[in-house]
Formats: sequence, structure tokens, C-alpha cells
Amino acid sequence: MRCWLIFSALLYLNAPAYGAELMLAGGNEVFVINIEGDTTKKLWRWSGEDAPDLPENARRDFQHLDECKAIENGSNILVCASNGGCALIERATNRILWRVRARNAHSLTLLPHNRIVVASSLSGDHLEVFDVAGPMTPAFKSPLHSAHGVVWDEERQCLWALGFDELRAYTLDVWETDKPALKLNSTHALPDKDGHDLRPVPGSSDLLITTERTVQLFDRDKATFKVHPVLGAETNVKSADIHPTTGRIVVSQWSATVRLFNPDGKIQFKDARPYKARWF
Repeated sequence: MRCWLIFSALLYLNAPAYGAELMLAGGNEVFVINIEGDTTKKLWRWSGEDAPDLPENARRDFQHLDECKAIENGSNILVCASNGGCALIERATNRILWRVRARNAHSLTLLPHNRIVVASSLSGDHLEVFDVAGPMTPAFKSPLHSAHGVVWDEERQCLWALGFDELRAYTLDVWETDKPALKLNSTHALPDKDGHDLRPVPGSSDLLITTERTVQLFDRDKATFKVHPVLGAETNVKSADIHPTTGRIVVSQWSATVRLFNPDGKIQFKDARPYKARWF
């Protein structure tokens, strides 16, 4: 018992502080760091360049990674790339659990009944729904110009999707069948063009939306936009994410520097240029 207590204490002392893990995607890899420790040390990484279970002819699909999302309590990670590769990766083993190709994929999220929706951006311009256990072809497609962001809203039982100049809400239709569909429920014109990132604000009815020239909050209950009080004047924000416990904000503008707010800070990389930054 004493040995176990000592071992547990060592694990605790060496573990990252709660809320300190940050996941970043860009170039050809996605990786996790501890922002309160050595930020050059990668606690976890995955790359299509050396993934052992990725066919050689699919490696190029995972160049220019542009999204990473931890799901299922962090045990699995969703990634996609503008070269088209989309995958669900088991963090503990780096094993690919699901893989498809969607033209210019820019974001994706898990939906009920083990389905995944992909935002296929310019030259794709669709939302594409796939069955994790199904074929590599979409079970459903719906046009959306410059689709860039998708968020499943469990409380409101709808999918929010961000396009070039609009935010849409979809409900799941005939979802129990083998021919699922997304039914358009509402459309909201953006205050600015070039919608890019879409994230829920924890503990709030707001969605955080980044565009070419601003960062906005959209109230899902009131269907109203307002400028973000901290990030409103930031331009060309590729991703913004708010930690659910600490409230700290991380912002990526596709450079070697990732910025932090509440409190302010920054992380400088020598060998990475993150496109998306997400709290793990």
C-alpha cells in the first residue's frame, strides 16, 4: 500500500496542472503541450507522415492539418486537413479508428449515433455526414458555401454550421435510418464575411465566431450577435477557444505565436505554425 501511495504521489507531481494541456494542429502534425511546463515538449503527437496504419497513398491527405478536437473525455481525437484527410484517432495508441476524405476539410464534429459531420470548405462547399462504421462515402451532403465550422448542440439538439457569410442551425432528420439527413432550421447573416472558427462558450448560450475582421458572440437563445469584449478587434483569427473551467482564452492566427488572454501570455514555437489551438 505504501509503495502504491508513493507511486501515485509521483504521478500527481509529474502531471500537468489542471487545464494546462493545449492541443495544436498545423502543418503535418497535431500535438499536445503543457503550457505551464516545457512548451517544447510534446506530451502527445500524431502525424500522417509516420502513422503506421495509414496507407502510403493517403499520407498526402493529412498535410496542412487545420482542425483538432478532443472527444469522449479526451480518449479520442478528431483531426482534418485542407488536403482532405479526416480521421478519428485513439490517443492512447495513436490508432486510426475512422478515416475518410472530404475536399478541403476545415472542421468536423461527432454527432449522435456514431456519425461525424465534416465542413468541406471552398471547392467542396458542403456539409458531409459519415457513419463511423460505414463506408468512406458520405451518407448525406448539404451545400454550404465555404463551410468552416461545425458544433453539435446537445442541449438544443441541433447542429450549428458556419459558412462564408452565415450561421446555420440544422436538426437531425430520419436519423435512426441508414439515410440520415440534416434539416435546415434557421439562417443568420454574419456581421462580417469570411466566417472561420465556431466554438461554444462554456456555461453560456453563446457561440464564439471568428471572421476576417472581428470576433463575435452569437446568443443561441436570442439569435443576436455582439462583439466579443476581449477579442472583438482581433483580425484573421483562425481559432479561438475558451477553457471550460479557468475561462482562459487561446487564440491562433496561423503564425509561430499562440496568444493567451485572461491572463495574457503567449507561446512561441520554433518548429510549428499552429492553425488551430484547442484546450485539451
